[in-house]
Amino acid sequence: MRQTRRLLAAGALTASLALAACGGQQDNNQADGDTDSCDAGSGRIGIATGNSTGVYYVVGGGLAKIISDETELKATAAETGASVQNVQQLVAGDYDLAFSLADTAADAVSGTGSFTEKQEVSSIGRIYPNYTQVVVRADSGITSIADFKGKRISTGSPKSGTEVIAQRLIEAAGLSQDDVSAQRLDLTKTVDGMKDGSIDGLVWSGGLPTPAITDLFTSMGDKVTFLDITPELPALQEINPVYEEGSIPAATYELDADVPTVVVPNVLLARNDMADNVACALTTVVFEDTDALVAVHPAAKDIRLEDATLSDPVPVHPGSQRAIDDLQK
Repeated sequence: MRQTRRLLAAGALTASLALAACGGQQDNNQADGDTDSCDAGSGRIGIATGNSTGVYYVVGGGLAKIISDETELKATAAETGASVQNVQQLVAGDYDLAFSLADTAADAVSGTGSFTEKQEVSSIGRIYPNYTQVVVRADSGITSIADFKGKRISTGSPKSGTEVIAQRLIEAAGLSQDDVSAQRLDLTKTVDGMKDGSIDGLVWSGGLPTPAITDLFTSMGDKVTFLDITPELPALQEINPVYEEGSIPAATYELDADVPTVVVPNVLLARNDMADNVACALTTVVFEDTDALVAVHPAAKDIRLEDATLSDPVPVHPGSQRAIDDLQK
């Protein structure tokens, strides 16, 4: 019966994303219920995602639909500027769950980087990885990050995880932020700028495939190309060990070959004061209904229960730990 319900939910997700992933902050009203249980109780849950043309937004909308279907909570996902903004608004109480890159989340709990003090957030679970996608116009003369000097580069939305990684890549290549004409644009405006020539290159951190990057390569073909940014990996790892080497498969964007790149895990965050039963219920939904999320976006296939607690230095929420322990039995 549960498998049938999952399949029905998966089939309905895509059609309902526009309803589940509407913009704006949420008026949340969680019910605590019995904190020793794994019953979410009733109330409303707001989920902070990212740019509307990115994977956070798609997966977040799917997750909101599943939560609403599988529990008595009413969940809604919202478009945001992504990681840094998500953490800030999560802590402020505007949302109850937030997608974040692991490096931004690590900065948040340690009070470094974009955060001047430690943030009271914990992990619902490590989810799929983000791939750092650096694309330049073929006529830009850019063949490495060092060539960003004097160029117009989209470093992502203000207060996004993409902006954090872009700034660190620039510094890792031996440049200062003043060496680059940074364009702090969301992905939709970034792709438009690449097409009309007002932008020379972009940095984007997202799951595979990212719809807007697919559109860029479909529209421009060999007029744009990926950069191999792995020469900067050792310097990035000195800043934060969460950075890993990976590759963008050629088939993702119909490329001629795989592209070596830097990979960063994503985590789903909650405030530390989320009731244990609510965290337990939400974690169970994420890791039991992964097949339904995959139906929304293939990036979700990399959500693995065995990786759920690998969020150090971000602590796992006690309610989430209980859910993960139960699921692993």
